[in-house]
Amino acid sequence: ENTPDPIKAECVAYGANLTEVRGIISDAGQIIADWSNDAGWFNASTMKEPYRVEGKKTMAYEIVEQLGWQWPDWMIYPTGGGTGIIGMWKACDELETLGWVDRPRPRMVTVQAAGCAPIVRAYAAGTDRAAPWKNARTVADGLRVPSAVGDFLILRALRESGGTALAVSDDEMISGMKELGRSEGISAAPEGGATLAALRRLVGQGTIKKSESVVLFNTGGALKYMDLI
Repeated sequence: ENTPDPIKAECVAYGANLTEVRGIISDAGQIIADWSNDAGWFNASTMKEPYRVEGKKTMAYEIVEQLGWQWPDWMIYPTGGGTGIIGMWKACDELETLGWVDRPRPRMVTVQAAGCAPIVRAYAAGTDRAAPWKNARTVADGLRVPSAVGDFLILRALRESGGTALAVSDDEMISGMKELGRSEGISAAPEGGATLAALRRLVGQGTIKKSESVVLFNTGGALKYMDLI
């Protein structure tokens, strides 16, 4: 029920029967898990099928191709379910096996909302799994994920790559999405704005050098968050 109205309207426009669930994405996921077997439905939830990982890994293929078969130094990804990071780390393995890329892999960075940051907390604690986040709150619908099924795969990618994880405030996200629109002409969701906020902080603290190459991922459009603009 707290999904942005334009996203719900889009589902209806494509012919879906829309059911609003009281709660957040994890509550909806539980209902789908309970219903799917009895109803004979296919469960397309995050990490419950292989196709999303296989699709999202192609982001890494496109990036390395467009950069002349060289990796950037850093990739900063807004992380809810984390399928993008999992898929792109898989692509790194595949590209090396194919012999298409031989330079060091990019360092992967997870950015989450301060009001829902289970991966950031687990990374800081050095654990392999992320405990569910209680009372998850953030304006970024894609980051309001209290428990990621593939948490151990996300954390593995961050550590193997020498990357990091950090959380930013909703205000920082909104400021970032507005700046991306104003300075780059990019229609960015707050999730995309979060990556810009994370970059500023990492450069400010010296983790990322100003001479290094960085790719920020914007995973949604501003038009679905008109209330924030």
